[in-house]
Amino acid sequence: MKLTIIQTGEVPAPLRPKFGPYRKMFERMFDSTGLGFTYETIAVSDGEPCPHPADLEAIVITGSPAGVYDDLPWLEPLREFIRSAYCALTPMLGVCFGHQIMADALGGDVRKSEKGWGLGRHTYQVLQRPPFMQAAPAALSLACSHQDQIILRPGDADVILASEFAPNAGLFYRNGRALSLQPHPEFLDDYTIALAELRRGTVADEVVDKALASIAKPSNSGDVAGYIGQFLKAG
Repeated sequence: MKLTIIQTGEVPAPLRPKFGPYRKMFERMFDSTGLGFTYETIAVSDGEPCPHPADLEAIVITGSPAGVYDDLPWLEPLREFIRSAYCALTPMLGVCFGHQIMADALGGDVRKSEKGWGLGRHTYQVLQRPPFMQAAPAALSLACSHQDQIILRPGDADVILASEFAPNAGLFYRNGRALSLQPHPEFLDDYTIALAELRRGTVADEVVDKALASIAKPSNSGDVAGYIGQFLKAG
């Protein structure tokens, strides 16, 4: 199966020499599942046009420094692409900004949260178990890096992951072909640490220090990569 990665942002410039392009994080994550995915990348944030979703096997929408409320020329075409993909029943995954723009396009409300930054490893309660997540434990711990949140989920979405900090952290849509996550299963720990440290100076030191300490908690990223892979393959 070919995954079309809709790239909406890039690794911050200071971290790019060490960690490389963002698409490679997703490729590494999906390769780890052993499910035989291949990849193409469409950098919509760099002006590349969205493809026709009915022609695609599966879609992955990445994270971004952008907000859904920003005045950027590529956002409205991306919303139209998401709505078309949803109607076409093309399997679609959104991560972080991808999670937010899917909700925004499909009728939800996304805002900059008054809770501030979520950084480091957060733990999310598993509220529902779709078929691809039947083996999931009661809670999953994953990396996150965000200020914006889905305040009101779309009417066609059910919450599958939640925390006190992010009540709408994982959504599974009722067409059975759309899944989105606020946390980042594609992040490895060294990048999560580097990204938190990069916020120091703009985010309070105690928030950054707490984020760094949280990495001691074991990650469930490998498990979640498997769930996502099964979801995409089933589509």
